[in-house]
Amino acid sequence: MTADIISELAPTGVLRAGINMGNFLLVSGSSPAGDPEGVAPDMAAEIARRLGLAVAYVPFERPGLLADAIEEGVWDIGLIGAEPQRAEKIAFSPAYVEIASTYLVPAGSAIQSITEVDRPGIRIAVTARSAYGLWLDRNIKQAELVHSNSLDSAYEQFVAEGLDALAGLRPRLLSDVEKLPGARILEGQFSAVQQAVGTARRNTKAAAFLRDFVEEAKASGLVAELIQRHGIVGLSVAPAAD
Repeated sequence: MTADIISELAPTGVLRAGINMGNFLLVSGSSPAGDPEGVAPDMAAEIARRLGLAVAYVPFERPGLLADAIEEGVWDIGLIGAEPQRAEKIAFSPAYVEIASTYLVPAGSAIQSITEVDRPGIRIAVTARSAYGLWLDRNIKQAELVHSNSLDSAYEQFVAEGLDALAGLRPRLLSDVEKLPGARILEGQFSAVQQAVGTARRNTKAAAFLRDFVEEAKASGLVAELIQRHGIVGLSVAPAAD
């Protein structure tokens, strides 16, 4: 069975792991050799270890670029947020961690709650094709989404254009709010970004293996241990899958 999984998952004999370098919670540093370090790279390395393979990291600046690359066959597993748009071509495991997403509003804003954001005339700065951005694309009905290419550019556009809200991962917004006197982060969350392990949809045996691996990694305490090892605040171990 392992041979069948390896044949599907790592046809080159090395497990090529697509890593989203833009997620500072999951990639928190780099090794002297330049390899990414953090919760996501460690998850990929453990998958490779279980299969008796070496791991090779394939870095991507943004999650959308990682998702697009499924067409190019340059990675075998991809560690990104599981979203319906991406699942059309990628078979995702259950989530291994969750990250709360909410809004930051500027000083003097009349907005007091998340439910007040989706209203006519409200403009929301958001990072295009991020997992929470894809959620907003599907769910925002009345407000206007103003897309930027990166976390930094979304923040800069929010400030420069005087937008009404900045959507983002709560841990990132905690650093952004410190730069803006009077700004506030709204309580609660509009979604929880679920970070998972994906592979090509044709890899049915490999997808079943990844599902079992992720569930075991959560139940055994491995995921919690990785979060603690890297000192990450803002990540939660995802609940067991149904």
